[in-house]
Amino acid sequence: MCGWLNVSRSGYYAWFNRETSQREIEDKQLSTKIIKIHRESRGNYGSPRVHKALQKQGIKIGKKRVERLMQAHWLQGRVVKVTRRQPGLKRFTKRGTNLRLDQPEPTKINQVWVSDITYIKVGNKHRYLIVIMDLYSRRILNWSLSKTRKTIDTLTVLNRAIKERKPSDGLIFHTDRGIEFTGNTFRNALLKNKMRPSVNRLGQCTDNAHMESYFHSLKAELIRGRQFTTMSDLRYALNSYINHFYNKNRLHSGIGYCSPIEYEKIAA
Repeated sequence: MCGWLNVSRSGYYAWFNRETSQREIEDKQLSTKIIKIHRESRGNYGSPRVHKALQKQGIKIGKKRVERLMQAHWLQGRVVKVTRRQPGLKRFTKRGTNLRLDQPEPTKINQVWVSDITYIKVGNKHRYLIVIMDLYSRRILNWSLSKTRKTIDTLTVLNRAIKERKPSDGLIFHTDRGIEFTGNTFRNALLKNKMRPSVNRLGQCTDNAHMESYFHSLKAELIRGRQFTTMSDLRYALNSYINHFYNKNRLHSGIGYCSPIEYEKIAA
């Protein structure tokens, strides 16, 4: 065998009997931690978030080393193509202005809430996910999975979020121009609770970019590649992802690689 590999027998035995180096021992220990972090992220974290997770544990390590060890164990973040977020056409209104254009980034919770609706297939039918996020911490305040996307559905989620957070007067509530958010019933509920309605500019869906980004992450990390046959199955998966993973544990690059709940605790 040594002859076939063109190496000397003495060289082979020197390699075979060589003690494990300190670097190799450290790599093995780090690999165990990396595998654990990747598993706890449900396979969603790529090397940047794994690197940040290790740093939060007080481990000093370079990004390249994390990449190398992940490649050695065939670990990678979940990356899938995400299609457009809503089927068909949606009714929009022309009234309303974007109050966020003249505002600085929020400096505490309950200054700006953003909301939107996306669709998810259950069997061969569309079901609608309504979400409200606190822009400061990126925390999902409340959500609902519905068979319809009517004002009553968005109003229910709004009322639950208000009851839980009890925001002060003047909060900006930003959405797109969908009739579910701009109808008189929903708008009056905002005004009654002393909230300031804000909507995207006409033709500018990126005005609500944080919600667009959130739905992209949710679909990439939870929905794509999976099939849901019942609403209860989908609701269970959403509850696990939103309430237990995203809000409590998922590291968010926009808030210093903290989870939303952790970021709120630090700010408090």
